[in-house]
Amino acid sequence: MSPTIYDIARVANVSKSTVSRVLNNQTNISPEARERVLKAIAELNFQPNKLARALTSSGFDAIMVISTRSTKTTAGNPFFSEVLHAITARAEHEGFDVILQTSKNSQEDLQKCINKIKQKMIKGIIMLSSPTDESFFKELDSYAIPVVVIGKVEGDFQHVFSVDTDNYQDSIALTNTLINNGHRHIACLHAPLDYHVSVDRLAGFKDCLNGHDIAIPKAWIVDGGYTNESALKAAEKLLSGKKLPTAIFATDSLKLMSLYRIAHEKGIAIPQQLSVVGYSNDMLSFLLSPPPGGIEVPTQELGTAGSALLFDKIAGKPVPSRTIVATTLALTGSIN
Repeated sequence: MSPTIYDIARVANVSKSTVSRVLNNQTNISPEARERVLKAIAELNFQPNKLARALTSSGFDAIMVISTRSTKTTAGNPFFSEVLHAITARAEHEGFDVILQTSKNSQEDLQKCINKIKQKMIKGIIMLSSPTDESFFKELDSYAIPVVVIGKVEGDFQHVFSVDTDNYQDSIALTNTLINNGHRHIACLHAPLDYHVSVDRLAGFKDCLNGHDIAIPKAWIVDGGYTNESALKAAEKLLSGKKLPTAIFATDSLKLMSLYRIAHEKGIAIPQQLSVVGYSNDMLSFLLSPPPGGIEVPTQELGTAGSALLFDKIAGKPVPSRTIVATTLALTGSIN
């Protein structure tokens, strides 16, 4: 049977609370008592139980990572896996465990978060998505635990911090690229407007067109959903009309891939017959031909910056409420 703190207390001739203070590196203990406890720990080959330590100290050295989206809507999306890799690398460096949480809906997500906060199982949270309904943030803010959101946060919170790119301005830049190349018949394949990122990217596209007095059919602005199937159906819809756009703006990598596939199936040449821009990454640039032009989403940098901010906050350092990560505009062969 493994020794307990009661055994240590008996061998060291101290109280159980004194043993607990030594295990938790507290200072309110005499050097002599500390020495006896450490000697007893060595003699008994005692291995502290992590749960017991958490219940008598400040909690586990762990953070929680949540997407606020179901696994069905994130499957196949490289953004989440790449950001998560950067976060886990930093957590490992800090000696923290990572709890990856998935749920059926945001209410279940919230309840799981609250339960872990109350049980002192986590010291911080990173959210991989930023929903437009910020009641989630408001509820978590009341528990005074640092929450870093990879995305936009509009509300005024004390313990919720944002790390994001400027999706609105990036979308204006992308649309301007098409217009400057002579396009006036431009469509948009976008994600559902439940998250700030989707709202800002579509708003940038629309505002840029309005600024150039360019009107397009409503049917050319299509919601491509979250899944491979819904994105393919949306791309099929866009490229099956009697009058086709000469260019399409895709708001995420899933939409880009669906456009390339449907264009190929219909014999529509990119960029000779259709220019395509969107939000891409290194992997898509490697796989798709010609490489898609657009914004290279700095997924690694977002994960690195978000986790660095969280651990700075856990350590008690001052951090900005909002951090903007720079992007780059890549003009490639998919634009004509």
